Amino acid sequence: MTAKAKFFIGQIVHHVRFDYRGVVIDVDATFQGSDTWYEQVAQSRPPKDQPWYRVLVDGGEHETYVAERHLEQDGEAKPVSHPMLSDLFSGYEDGVYHRQTH
Repeated sequence: MTAKAKFFIGQIVHHVRFDYRGVVIDVDATFQGSDTWYEQVAQSRPPKDQPWYRVLVDGGEHETYVAERHLEQDGEAKPVSHPMLSDLFSGYEDGVYHRQTH
C-alpha cells in the first residue's frame, strides 16, 4: 500500500534537516530517482516507499528532491522567491501557489 502524500503542489514547505523553505512542484508516491543518486545524495537513507517531492528552493535557482519525512508545513505564510515560479504558477493566495491552467 502506498502512503498518502502529506503535501500538495503549490504548498510551501520547510526542510527540517537543512532549514530551507520551498514550494512543492511535483509529488511522487514513491522514490523515482536512480539508485546511484539515492546512494550518493540521500545520506540519511529515507524510505523509498513513502512520498517524495520536487521543491523549488526559496532564494535559490535550483530545485531539490526530498523525502516526505524531511519536510513539514511552513509556518511563515509568506511567498518564496524563485525564478521558475511564474512558469509554473499563476498566483499566490493564502499561503498557497496556484497552478497555471493552459
